[in-house]
Amino acid sequence: MKPNDQRSDKGILKAEAGMQKFSLMRYEPADSLAQLIEHYWVVRWDLTGQAPFRQTVLSYPNVNLAFEYENNEIFTGIYGVPTTTYTRLLKEEGMTLGIKFKPGGFHPFWKQSISLLTGKVLGFKDVFGIDVQDIEQQIFAIETEEEMVQLAEQFLLDRIPEQDDNVELINRIVQFTIDNRQITKVEDIVQEFDMNKRTLQRLFNRYVGVSPKWVIKRYRLQEVVELMEKGAVSNWPKLAQDMGYYDQAHFIKDFKAMIGKSPEEYVREM
Repeated sequence: MKPNDQRSDKGILKAEAGMQKFSLMRYEPADSLAQLIEHYWVVRWDLTGQAPFRQTVLSYPNVNLAFEYENNEIFTGIYGVPTTTYTRLLKEEGMTLGIKFKPGGFHPFWKQSISLLTGKVLGFKDVFGIDVQDIEQQIFAIETEEEMVQLAEQFLLDRIPEQDDNVELINRIVQFTIDNRQITKVEDIVQEFDMNKRTLQRLFNRYVGVSPKWVIKRYRLQEVVELMEKGAVSNWPKLAQDMGYYDQAHFIKDFKAMIGKSPEEYVREM
C-alpha cells in the first residue's frame, strides 16, 4: 500500500493550525480501482486533556466512505457531497479511515443518482445492503494504517463494478477544469467536450451529485482560499475577474455562501 506524497491538506481551511491537532495520511488505490477512487485517507488525533477542536473542510465534489472510531464508539457512513463547508468536531482520542471516491466514482457501486446523496449521510447497510460490524471490528483491530487500508480496499475489490465509460468522461472533464484556471463557465466545458449543455447537466446530476457550475465554482474557490492562506492576494477586483465573476460583489456573495464569512473576515481570522 503506497502512501500518496502529494499535498494532503488542500481543502482543509486554516490547515496549519489544524495539523497541530491531528495527523493526516493518504494512500493510493490499486490500479484496478484508480478510475473510481482518488485516495484513501487516515486521520488520527489525541486531544486527551485538551479542548475539543473544530476543523472546517471545503469539500470537493466527492463521495466519501468513512469508518470512524471515537470514544470507544464506531460509526460508518457514506457522505454525499456537502453543498457548503463541512465542520468536524474532534475531541478526546480517535481516528477515521476514509475512502475518497473520484467525482462520479461512487455511482457504479450504488447504481443510483448520486444527487440523492448530496448533503446527506447514509448508513453502510443502506448503501451496500450488508451489516458493517464485522468489517468495522476487523479494521479497528489492526495496528498499521497500511493493513487497515488494504482491508477496506479488499472489500471494494470483491465488489468491483463493470467499467462505466461515463465515469471516465467525468474524470476527464473534472481534470480539465482543475488544470485550466480559465475555465469559469459551463459553456467552456460544453465547447471543449462538444457536448449538449443539458446532457452535461444530467450527467453530473446522476454521477457527481452537483451541477457542472457548482464544480467549477468549487475548484476556483479552492484556488482563492489557497492564495489567501499564502498571503498572495493583493488585488481583490482582479482576483474576482480571474475567477469568472463580472464584479467583486458577486464573488464576495458566493464566497460567503460557501465559507460562511466574507473574504476580508476570513483573512482577518487567519
